[in-house]
Amino acid sequence: MPTPNDNDKPLMRSLGEFFGHVWQGVKTDPAKKVVRREEEVETRETKDGKVVLRRTVIEEVEVKKQP
Repeated sequence: MPTPNDNDKPLMRSLGEFFGHVWQGVKTDPAKKVVRREEEVETRETKDGKVVLRRTVIEEVEVKKQP
């Protein structure tokens, strides 16, 4: 008998998740789209302890509808 595994989902749950993702894509406004997202994380040692430096760059495209 197979042992239970966290990755084993019933077929109906997998289908529900699939159609949920499709439905979310249908509802999403295409006017704003993230093209690229970069994140740089650097840890430095200082006299006060460790410091985490984080830089996030988000590139977006906005499509304006013509009046």
